[in-house]
Amino acid sequence: MSSDLFIGGGGPEYGTPQFLSLKYANRHGLVAGATGTGKTVTLQIMAEGFADAGVPVFLSDVKGDLSGLAVAGDPNHKLHAPFTERAAKIGFSDFKYAAYPVTFWDMFGVQGHPVRTTVSEMGPLLLGQLLGLTDAQEGIINIAFRVADTEGMPLLDLKDLQALLVWIGENAKDLSLRYGNVSTASVGAIQRSLLVLENQGGTMLFGEPALALDDLMRTDAEGRGMINILASDKLMAAPKLYATFLLWLLSELFEELPEVGGADKPKLVFFFDEAHLLFDDAPKALVDKVEQVARLIRSKGVGVYFITQNPADVPEDILGQLGNRVQHALRAFTAKDQKELRMAAQTYRDNPAFSTEEAIREVGVGEAVTSMLQPKGVPGIVERTLIRPPSSQLGPISEAQRSALMAASGMGEKYDTPLDRESAFEMLRTRAEKAAIDAAAAEAAMAKAEEDAKAEKMAEADTPSLRDFKQARRYSGKGTTSTRRTTGSSNDSGFGGAIADVVMKELKGTTGRRIVRGILGGLFKGR
Repeated sequence: MSSDLFIGGGGPEYGTPQFLSLKYANRHGLVAGATGTGKTVTLQIMAEGFADAGVPVFLSDVKGDLSGLAVAGDPNHKLHAPFTERAAKIGFSDFKYAAYPVTFWDMFGVQGHPVRTTVSEMGPLLLGQLLGLTDAQEGIINIAFRVADTEGMPLLDLKDLQALLVWIGENAKDLSLRYGNVSTASVGAIQRSLLVLENQGGTMLFGEPALALDDLMRTDAEGRGMINILASDKLMAAPKLYATFLLWLLSELFEELPEVGGADKPKLVFFFDEAHLLFDDAPKALVDKVEQVARLIRSKGVGVYFITQNPADVPEDILGQLGNRVQHALRAFTAKDQKELRMAAQTYRDNPAFSTEEAIREVGVGEAVTSMLQPKGVPGIVERTLIRPPSSQLGPISEAQRSALMAASGMGEKYDTPLDRESAFEMLRTRAEKAAIDAAAAEAAMAKAEEDAKAEKMAEADTPSLRDFKQARRYSGKGTTSTRRTTGSSNDSGFGGAIADVVMKELKGTTGRRIVRGILGGLFKGR
């Protein structure tokens, strides 16, 4: 396997043949150009070159054309017929038609194996960008993640996050004392954003089994790198979802992969098509995150290549880190277009043989202005280049071919069936059910206590002993009248009156009632 990827060039009208050095392939790159100028074919031939060198590739298929990498090109097809002639013209003696090892992925699980992550792995920063949240709302998302960590509640899918937000809204007062103001209005705004995300199909992105990075970094039996193709034609209808997922994947690679130092070739090459979607209306914190990842991830052995229409779509701090460049034609119809074309030309190392600005304006379909890193990482002089032909099929494959490749990939058993283990949603539901049972039990106990108290009062007011005692007191009072009159003493109430005073005090207790029943029972029996 060669240490360099042949990009194109050669021939009398073109400059020095252009090679992309594997040693510097992790210094990132840029493929730019207007629609219809050949960016997709350039991406295809670069993916083939990396795969032949044993380097796995991850790329997004925005238009559905790149699935043809899985099938060898047909020399009798009208699109492929000129390729042999072009290969000879630019001195590509190793050209041959070939199919490449491909694994198809699809967030919706239709055109490829499902690709998922968890809410926890996505993190609050990217989740806030995905939902388009304000600073205050991002603060509540951060509180949600902190609460989930503190309470030991995994956040795996969207229903976990939704359940936790409901709990936060119900306990906003207590949480505000600990974490600062928790506004129920902000919680409601986040829930509405989650509803929009669900309507865009975002529910499919979050869950388990989550994508394992090792499954993107495989090689086939012949040692060729696996080309992982993400079906993105439908995903592009939700551009924030598309951009956030790819940025999450980059972040995971950065976080998980070990340092490799000066490797002879990358461990993985990542193509970010329609890169402008990542930076459109992106907050500074997110742009800073991308810049950090782009600057440091090369030490992890990962090369990142941005595919976009205009170099101006990429922030200048990131553009300066893209050492390997393929610039297809730019159209300059307006003053703004002309200014951007001049700025694009200024980012290349000049070639005295021609004007870079004019070359970018004039190159045709399948041609480009290129600059590749040379030994010691020095930018090469800009050259006009005829891009080499692809060995695989141009255009998409059939649905039957795709289905057969998916069945043989070995990824279906691992990813096609979703898992739903216990997480925040189930834990909060269990808590709510237990609280409801406890509340019902407490309410029943309170009701029973009230019933018992009422029954006891009624029993005290209408017991047989008390009725007998009242009658006895009236009877004893009648029996002492003559005595009081005879003696003339006002303090002498008689035996019955004295007993009544003592017994009335004892009636206040249960023990007293039992004693009274015994005393009065014997007394009234004697009477």
